[in-house]
Amino acid sequence: MPELPEVHTILEDLKQAGLQGRTIQQAHVYWPKTVNQPDVATFCQVLPHKQILALERRGKYLFLTLSEGWYLCIHLRMTGRLLLVDSASPESPYIRLRLDLDQHQSLYYHDTRKFGRWSLVKDPQLILGKIGPEPLAADFAFIPFWDQLKQRSRALKPLLLDQTFLAGLGNIYVDEALWEAQLHPLQPANSLPRKQAEKLHASIIHVLQRGIDSRGTTLGKGRTNYYRLDGTRGEHQALLKVFRRTGQPCPRCGHLIERLVVAQRSTHICTHCQTLNVELF
Repeated sequence: MPELPEVHTILEDLKQAGLQGRTIQQAHVYWPKTVNQPDVATFCQVLPHKQILALERRGKYLFLTLSEGWYLCIHLRMTGRLLLVDSASPESPYIRLRLDLDQHQSLYYHDTRKFGRWSLVKDPQLILGKIGPEPLAADFAFIPFWDQLKQRSRALKPLLLDQTFLAGLGNIYVDEALWEAQLHPLQPANSLPRKQAEKLHASIIHVLQRGIDSRGTTLGKGRTNYYRLDGTRGEHQALLKVFRRTGQPCPRCGHLIERLVVAQRSTHICTHCQTLNVELF
């Protein structure tokens, strides 16, 4: 579930907690499939004595620059969480990987559904190279975005979910951006006039920045939900306009929010504000 705002918040929490500059002393893998590459034995052999030089984000990935030219790329997927704790802290049965650090601390990786993946590589582009543009980067300009839209006949929602087209958006923020732009999720991308494309471009930036400013979206109280490094909840759920608001009034027009299934994903729209413009097909 963690999308760009949630991963960005976790990144900033890790920086604030002082993870940068720390040294990894030992790695423990409790669920082998958590390690995407290399094999688990090599993973655990290489990591000891590596210093964490930098922490960055690319799309939904966290990646750590380590000493000796290594990079650790982490994709949290649906239920992955990171916890920075004292090394003597008890482990839950959902801890899939643990990095013991200097200063008697450990970085725990908690993943209820076991979908998250860690990769230890010399070249991060092996993992990150196919990811699309960063929507909050300074160079995420409108004209290149519109040019890409004009080349795609796919419906807007599945296109925006495609990480090779645009990095970091998932179900929550696509629904919110399409509502902000007053666009139907099934509208073909190449059918958008310039003004609608401009509105979508601005809406994507707006909803992602709003998510970061409110420290991410925590939708429930169970262990599968997103939590910050210290275990606190995000606050963006109070600001959602359509996502999981089925049957509630649209904040813009008062029409009831409806739920559709688009690209096999639960999708929330106001059919009054977000009409499918068949004349543009």
